[in-house]
Amino acid sequence: MDRIYLIGYMASGKSTVGKELASRLGWKFVDLDELVVHRSGLSISELFRRYGEGTFRQLESSALVSTIEMNQVVIATGGGAPCYNENIDVLSANGTSVFLKGAVDILVKRIHADTSVRPIVSAKNDEDLRAFIIEHLKGRMLYYEQADVTIDIDQSVGAIVDIILEQVDLA
Repeated sequence: MDRIYLIGYMASGKSTVGKELASRLGWKFVDLDELVVHRSGLSISELFRRYGEGTFRQLESSALVSTIEMNQVVIATGGGAPCYNENIDVLSANGTSVFLKGAVDILVKRIHADTSVRPIVSAKNDEDLRAFIIEHLKGRMLYYEQADVTIDIDQSVGAIVDIILEQVDLA
């Protein structure tokens, strides 16, 4: 299939890896969150504030379904995208899914380095953030582990892309 969906927790590198992978393949790159923002005219935080998570998840699912019409594309999903509205089934039926798996310590470090764009965690100290991630991952791993390919993120972006290119059937 000529659609690769990158899934994983926030700060797992989906957008960074996705851009590099798309560049190497000569494909387009789509960030699902950016697609939702473009289609709604509102930022993710504004969507949550005004309409709540339920509306955001509906818009996210609609954006995900719209990617089915795209070809030769790498799609970075939001961290929760595979976990709602049977989105994991959409991913499985319409492309190859790649789970970028990160250890909690790595995720804590990355999220703390970039809290400005992650308001949900910006006020948390390391201990609270670690507990938050562990709890969040408990519910999400069931979905993430359904991916076609799982790759540990504790390596360079180039190495991750090399592994994807080795493991994903692009024929």
